[in-house]
Amino acid sequence: MSSLSRDEILYWLKEKDESRLEQLWQKADKVRSENVGDEVFFRGLIEFSNHCMRQCAYCGIRAGHAGVERYRMSDEEILKCAHQAVRYGYGTVVLQSGEDPGITTERITTLVKRIKDETGLAITLSVGEREEAELLQWRQAGADRYLLRFETSNPDLFARIHPSHPGKSISRIEQLKMLRRLDFEVGSGIMIGIPGQTWDDLANDLLLFHELDLDMIGIGPFLPHPDTPLGKEPQAWMAPPDLQVPNTEHMTYKAVALARLQCPGANLPSTTALATVNLAEGRELGLQRGANIVMPNLTPVEYRAYYEIYPAKACISETSEQCAGCLKGRVESIGRSVGEGPGRSPNWDSRRAGGN
Repeated sequence: MSSLSRDEILYWLKEKDESRLEQLWQKADKVRSENVGDEVFFRGLIEFSNHCMRQCAYCGIRAGHAGVERYRMSDEEILKCAHQAVRYGYGTVVLQSGEDPGITTERITTLVKRIKDETGLAITLSVGEREEAELLQWRQAGADRYLLRFETSNPDLFARIHPSHPGKSISRIEQLKMLRRLDFEVGSGIMIGIPGQTWDDLANDLLLFHELDLDMIGIGPFLPHPDTPLGKEPQAWMAPPDLQVPNTEHMTYKAVALARLQCPGANLPSTTALATVNLAEGRELGLQRGANIVMPNLTPVEYRAYYEIYPAKACISETSEQCAGCLKGRVESIGRSVGEGPGRSPNWDSRRAGGN
C-alpha cells in the first residue's frame, strides 16, 4: 500500500467535518482489519525503574524533578510480574524504565534470559538511547522488540524538549535504523500537540513512519507534568496559533488513523494517554480508529504512582488482575476478541520472509 501524500495528510489533520472524518475512521478500521486482523493483543507493561539521567522538558521522572520518590524493582519482582502475564494470557511483556545508568547492560541481559527461559513470552525493551553493542547483546539474549519514540521529526523541536545528556548524543532516527539492522521488531512514536509542533511537523512525522517501515507505532496526546518547564510555561514554547497543533484527544485519533494508513502492517496501541484524557471510552475509540494493541499495567501498585511521567494516569490504582479483566471486557464490548500469543507485526514477518 502506498504512502499518503503530504497534502492528503495535511487535509485530514485539518479536517473538522465529522461526516468526512467518519470516512477516515472507517477506512483506517478497514485497513486495520485487512492487515492485522480483528484480534487485540495485550502487552503487559512493567515500569521497573523511574530513575532517569535525562532532563526532558515535560516528563515527571526527569532527573531535575526532586519531588519524585525513586525506585528500582528487583529481578524477582520483575519475574513475578512476567509470570502474572502468563496467567492472564498475555503474549508479551514490556520492560520500561527511565534512562537509568544504574540498570546495567548485564542486568537486562540476565532478565531477558530468565523471562524467556521461565515464561517463553515475547519481550519488548523500552529503556532509552543505548549503544549498538548493548542492543546486540540484548537481541542475542532473546529480546524481540525495542521501543524508542522519536517524539517529533523536527530536530530543533526535539533538541528543545529532549536536551542531550552531556557527552552523549545519539540520533534517534539513526538508532531506529540500527535496531532494524539488528533484527528487532522496531517501535517508535510521537506526541500530538507538543508546544512548538506545527502542522508541517506532524505531517513529516507521519511520512517518516512510512519511510522507517515501523513495526510498532505509539501515539498519544502531549501531556506535560506540571512540575516541568513545559508544564509551567507552555505558552512560551507555542508556535503561532494558526500553525500550532492542538494536543487534543480528537487530533490524536486522526494521527492514529493516518498512521494505520501509512503503515498497514504495524502494531498500533490504543495508548494509556488516550485512556487518561477519556477514561470512559478513549481506548475503545482508539481501537475503532486503527489501533490493535492495548498495554495493561503489570507494575505493582506500590510503585505505579511513582512512575508519573504525566499526572492522573489511567488505572493508577487498579491491581494487575483488575486491569486485565477490565481491558478484556472493553475489547469484547466493541466486538473484538483478545489475541493469543506474541502478536508479531505482520510487517516484521513479511520482512523476515523477504517481502517488501
